Amino acid sequence: MDEVAGAIADPVRRRILEMLKDGRRLSAGEVAERFAISRPAVSRHLRVLRQSGLVRAELIGRQRFYALEPEPFGELITWLAQFGRPSGWEHRLDALETEVYRTRRERRPTTETESSSREEETA
Repeated sequence: MDEVAGAIADPVRRRILEMLKDGRRLSAGEVAERFAISRPAVSRHLRVLRQSGLVRAELIGRQRFYALEPEPFGELITWLAQFGRPSGWEHRLDALETEVYRTRRERRPTTETESSSREEETA
C-alpha cells in the first residue's frame, strides 16, 4: 500500500493514471506529448508507476504501451474507506432528496384543468 500511495503522490503520475483509466493503452511518446516536461522525465514517472504495479508495460515491436492495472488500488481504497462519510450521511441526503421531490410535486399543477382554473382565479 505504501508503494501505491507513494506512486500516486505525484501530480504527473496521477494525471498519467487518469489518462489510462478508461482502458486505453498509450505509448510513452503519447503520454509525453501531453506534458510540458521532458520525455526522460515522463519515462521516469512511468517506471515508478510500473514498479508500483499500477501500470503494466507491453512491448509491441519497438514501442512500449502502458495500461492501467487497477488491482493494486484495492488495499489503498479499503484503507481510505475508513475515512469516508460518517454513517448516517447517506440516509440524511436520501431524506433530503425525497423531501425536495415531494415539495416540487406539491407545487406543480397535476392537470391542465387545475392550471386553467388557477389562471382564472388570478385574473
